[in-house]
Amino acid sequence: MPPALPYWRLSGFYLFYFGLLGATAPFLGLYFEHLGFSPARIGELVAIPMLMRCIAPNLWGWLGDVTGQRLRIVRLGALCTLLSFSLILIDKSYAWLALVMALHAFFWHAVLPQFEVITLAHLREQPARYSQIRLWGSIGFILAVVGLGLAFEGLGLDVYPLVVLAIMTGIVVSSLWVPNAEPAHRELTEQGGFLRQLCRPGVLAFYLSVGLMQLSHGPYYTFLSIHLEALGYARSTIGLLWALGVVAEILLFLGMARLLERFTLRQVLAASFLLAALRWLILGGLADHLALLLIAQLMHAATFGSFHAAAIHFVQRSFGSRQQGQGQALYATLAGVGGALGALYSGYSWSSLGPQWTFAIASLAALAAAVIIAFRLQEDRHDCHA
Repeated sequence: MPPALPYWRLSGFYLFYFGLLGATAPFLGLYFEHLGFSPARIGELVAIPMLMRCIAPNLWGWLGDVTGQRLRIVRLGALCTLLSFSLILIDKSYAWLALVMALHAFFWHAVLPQFEVITLAHLREQPARYSQIRLWGSIGFILAVVGLGLAFEGLGLDVYPLVVLAIMTGIVVSSLWVPNAEPAHRELTEQGGFLRQLCRPGVLAFYLSVGLMQLSHGPYYTFLSIHLEALGYARSTIGLLWALGVVAEILLFLGMARLLERFTLRQVLAASFLLAALRWLILGGLADHLALLLIAQLMHAATFGSFHAAAIHFVQRSFGSRQQGQGQALYATLAGVGGALGALYSGYSWSSLGPQWTFAIASLAALAAAVIIAFRLQEDRHDCHA
């Protein structure tokens, strides 16, 4: 009889981990603007943690696969993230903040890919339940964006570092509560090692599309809050708009198992990319129309929800148990490369080209990802359904 699924322990970790993302994605750019940095410097500072995803996940993923000590890596990464980010209390100069962004991100990006492997190992023969656990991360994100939006409107952004440190402490504590689990051994898919599995038909195309999708998110994660504030939206309203997108994401996660039973991963991914292309056009040129802005935020169900859940399933099916950590780490790395490039280009284009053209470039990147996934990812109903 298989051991009971530690649903609440796994869910609690996701709650805090993505609560931290809810504190950084909407508000980090605003905090740097509050400190007086230009759009170009903001783009660079936001890009640094994403660039660390080029290095950190692969190093920690390899270490986790070799040693099998994934849970220890998660706990160590969470603790070092907290300690590294606390250095922000010392100084607020550009060089010092760049150091803090790089150092804490090196450890932060060690955490999630290894924890994804642990979660899927606990799920074993019921991987479709992943979305039911992962939705608690979305709930944590909502609590953060709504609560902090209201808090910063009243208290100002000077308290931002303390709030982030409190959430990081929650990640450390919740990691101590999670029991370990190792992926089931899959002999056939492990033959040939990681590189051979990576070169299977469609796998490289998938990773390229991941990079393009994350590149397209650059203006969204770096400048959306600044963009909306410039259009006259209050910080509390901006927090609610971010939360709306994640509510849509949660509803998508609840129905993801049925979605994967009806459609292949290629179809789900292609639809996600096409909706992303449309979403960026709306945010860039029509965000001053509240009704269209609400529709664009509801599209987060596709641009993150269905995309991420389908991607996690694809990685799990594409690599053996001894390469799971490296497969998830490469997914995080390509997301980091794309996200960093997106933050950098949007930082430089925001002042010169404006929001509309900056988001239009993002739309083209998402459209390119849709074309790649539609023509290069093989259709296989046995492999591509939950």
